[in-house]
Amino acid sequence: MLRVENLSAGYEGVVVIRDITFEVGKGEFVAIVGSNGAGKSTTLKAVSGMVRPLAGRITFDGTDITGMRAHEIPALGLSHVPEGRRLFPKMSVMNNLLTGAHTIRDQKQIAANVEKVMELFPALKARASQKAETLSGGEQQMVAIARGLMSSPKMLIVDETSLGLMPTLVEKVLGTLKDICSMGITVLAVEQKVEKALRLADRAYVMQTGRIVMSGTGAELLASDEIRAAYMGF
Repeated sequence: MLRVENLSAGYEGVVVIRDITFEVGKGEFVAIVGSNGAGKSTTLKAVSGMVRPLAGRITFDGTDITGMRAHEIPALGLSHVPEGRRLFPKMSVMNNLLTGAHTIRDQKQIAANVEKVMELFPALKARASQKAETLSGGEQQMVAIARGLMSSPKMLIVDETSLGLMPTLVEKVLGTLKDICSMGITVLAVEQKVEKALRLADRAYVMQTGRIVMSGTGAELLASDEIRAAYMGF
């Protein structure tokens, strides 16, 4: 569903990621893991059009999206849940969700999508009229993911789902991404919680200093002595 070939990107002339290649198959849950500053978020921003590639090619569901504008890409079925949630704090939960459905004209479809995300995140149903800024960090992350689902995406890319969450909520929120994948939506997630991500991912890529240095199934990488020493303290 997604193929990234020899991608380089950065900011204001500074190259952050260099010559990276990876792919995500339809229906997979793929993780990109690594330490802070490895280039994971820049990779997702390049895929979703928030950062223009300096070199390389990005193909989504058979369409070359290299260099497309960020506002054009969601209509193709690719939805990006950014790092830091980026909610509209003064708007209600419901209105935040509806901003994610701006590519849909069918009101019945929008209503059906609201129902689906409320089933996925039951805690949001009772808070639909609350301002987003009044929610806990975990609830705000649920809103951000739910908003990403409102456009009926074929693929959801999620940046640092666990950032700022209490440890007890991290596994729950990451587990929700696995549930989303089981609904038929392909998931690409960037995550610093390496062990937790690898336990859930079908496949994963490890990034260091702007390059992909390892790849494999989640189980294979969990068993790697190099990964265990670098990211799990073993």
